[in-house]
Amino acid sequence: MENQIDFLALASQRYSVRSFLPQPIEKEALNRILQAGHLAPTACNLQPQRILVVDSPESVAKLRKCTKCHFDAPAALLVCYEKEKCWKRRYDGASSGVIDASIVATHMMLEAAALGVGTTWVMYFDPQAVREEFQIPETIEPVALLVMGYPSKEAKPYPGHSEFRSLEEVVVYHQF
Repeated sequence: MENQIDFLALASQRYSVRSFLPQPIEKEALNRILQAGHLAPTACNLQPQRILVVDSPESVAKLRKCTKCHFDAPAALLVCYEKEKCWKRRYDGASSGVIDASIVATHMMLEAAALGVGTTWVMYFDPQAVREEFQIPETIEPVALLVMGYPSKEAKPYPGHSEFRSLEEVVVYHQF
């Protein structure tokens, strides 16, 4: 097949970057990353995601007050969802918000990797501090930070990055 993308190669080469160059991400690259999130599937295509771009020195300084896991990245995307815009499961009222935001974040993380931009998914942040620093209303729920930038020469995968349980251990085929 012509123009085939080797997704498994991209997925296996991508790792959480914890050492970044100080240079900003080019606007064209950032726009492509955001477009990948925009194209991500969400429940009933309701698109409840809300993404805060943190790329000015002032906003990065605010972010550093909210988490110690910023890794001195020059930028981040705060991935949130609007609570009232989510699909709700009728059986128990479960919301699609966290799942939708996670799919969006994953799409952006993989597009970033394809463009040579390193990311780390950070869940270790103080949501109340994020709300205060960035004036996020209670109707919006922060889910993940994607700290991002160009990897430094010292950047390397976590030592256990390529260790996986066997497929047979994590996949079960249901048989009658």
